[in-house]
Amino acid sequence: MIQDFKGKTAVLTGAGSGFGLECARIGAARGMNLVLVDVQQDALDKARAEMEAAGVQVLARKVDVSDAAQMEVLALAVKERFGAPHFVFNNAGVGAGGLVWENTVADWEWVLGVDLWGVIHGVRLFTPMMLEAAAKDPGYRGHITNTASMAGLLTPPNMGIYNAAKAAVVSLTETLYQDLNLVTDQIGASLLCPYFVPTGITSSERNRPNAPKETELTKSQLIGQAMSNKAVSSGKITAAEVSAKVFDAISENQFYVFSHPKSLGNVRARMENIVVGANPADPFLERPEIGQKLREQLRGA
Repeated sequence: MIQDFKGKTAVLTGAGSGFGLECARIGAARGMNLVLVDVQQDALDKARAEMEAAGVQVLARKVDVSDAAQMEVLALAVKERFGAPHFVFNNAGVGAGGLVWENTVADWEWVLGVDLWGVIHGVRLFTPMMLEAAAKDPGYRGHITNTASMAGLLTPPNMGIYNAAKAAVVSLTETLYQDLNLVTDQIGASLLCPYFVPTGITSSERNRPNAPKETELTKSQLIGQAMSNKAVSSGKITAAEVSAKVFDAISENQFYVFSHPKSLGNVRARMENIVVGANPADPFLERPEIGQKLREQLRGA
């Protein structure tokens, strides 16, 4: 757990918007050195200018987190400028929906590349650096937070590609927590599982290479896109509020970070079904009108 953030270094992916930007703002307010990572240059430039104006040291890099070579160059640049980071926020994410058999290979490669491989690269490159710093300095404290989603704990229909990526991040991060506990008491880990929070994820296609035209999307993908846009944009919890919880978790060595704790009833129901061997429950039990509308749209009623 980290109690004093002043002078410590944070690496934040997806730093141009959403949770990444809000965590950068908190880090700046607490006097941290900031490594801002994003694939969108204009958003990155704007974030860098804001953080530099706040008077902290900033290293801003345009990086595709799914690209191993680009992430390796980033890790070397961080070590050269600031040494081992203290807080690594593997947060960059994109979304895609549609019936699971309708997703193309390109869809899978894009979503898994950013949402899963981006986390993998962050863990594999920065954890050894942090462990090395911990071995040299008994006073060193570090923390790694990975952004998953409630979709990684549930299986809502018409978004299987996203569910699969985020479920993998859940498993990876829980294992990271256990692995770190085997070898050190100086580095912690957290798993961020937001529900519907207004961020930039619903417009993530803007940064997708060779993004499909709207006319190339299937009916289910268009429906999924519209539902996600509506749900995310109407979210009442802000990215700033969730990011404050991220920092609280670092200080308290808390693993699970939820934006909407009340939604955990759905997780409990799913786990109970697994334990007793029951078939998966209707994910719209609490909001049957949503499920009915989705069925009608997909069946053409």
